Amino acid sequence: MRIGELARHTGVSERSLRYYETQGLLAAERTPGGHRDYPEAAVDRVIRIQELYAAGLHSEKIRQLLPCMRDQDGGPSATATPRLVADLTAERARIDRMITDLVRSRETLDEVIQAARDI
Repeated sequence: MRIGELARHTGVSERSLRYYETQGLLAAERTPGGHRDYPEAAVDRVIRIQELYAAGLHSEKIRQLLPCMRDQDGGPSATATPRLVADLTAERARIDRMITDLVRSRETLDEVIQAARDI
């Protein structure tokens, strides 16, 4: 499928798809005319990339992770390594710390809002 079709199927801009390609996250064959031609599996791959970005991972970490994941179910493949597990555990701990900080900030805001209402 062409880049525009992949963009429509995934809701991701063509610009982002080209960025994913430059980062080594997504690959396309080239037609004789030089156009990108993505396989059907690229839809699952792009969705997986979006999920990983949403989880707070950066492109380098995603590039390391993708070969160790099956696209359709997102489960680990046989190429997952103990180092990858350790890296992902560290990423999860980082996200947990961010959540804790956000909850604390929300609680502080709630206190300020309530105090302002009581005036």
